[in-house]
Amino acid sequence: MSLDDVALAAGASRPLVYRYFPGGKQQLYEAALRSAADELERCFEEPRSGPLSGRLSRVLDRYLAFVDEHDAGFSALLQSGSVVETSRTNAIVDEVRRAAAEEILLHLAVKGPGARLRMMVRTWITAVEAASLIWLDEEKQPPVEELRDWLVDQFVAMLTATATTDPQAARVMRAALIMEPAEGSIGRLARRVVPALGEASHLL
Repeated sequence: MSLDDVALAAGASRPLVYRYFPGGKQQLYEAALRSAADELERCFEEPRSGPLSGRLSRVLDRYLAFVDEHDAGFSALLQSGSVVETSRTNAIVDEVRRAAAEEILLHLAVKGPGARLRMMVRTWITAVEAASLIWLDEEKQPPVEELRDWLVDQFVAMLTATATTDPQAARVMRAALIMEPAEGSIGRLARRVVPALGEASHLL
């Protein structure tokens, strides 16, 4: 699509479009990417009250709704080899990832999160991104609610694993569990895991 096509689709005059995007299609793409990045960052903004699993679920509902609505653009943006990929566009995408991680770390309510906790959260953000791309490739299966719940489970599992070797993560885990209702998602996860561990008791 040329800038002339953009002007026609937007109902704007050709000189006006060229005035605001003198850098051509690349500048237009970067402006659209910046707008999408701002919207994605807002997906991770959530009041820091109530059970952690509920907060994560609401964040993921917004994130996955964005992925669903902008499926083609999301795939083109995050899969390597884009014809419009530059150091500037890569920096915008990386900014979204870092902003998302910082928002999640705020929900863990820990001052000065250490390297392991930060790495765990950033790894989970990467997993969310990768799962979203695979979900699109799999024709949006499983249902989005199942994907959301599975990603919350992934966060809990990663935090639990990190807590076994990192005292800071262990404190975060204990504080989070206190807030969780018995019938919440973490409680349901525990009831699924415990029987599975019983079947594998020979490994313990």
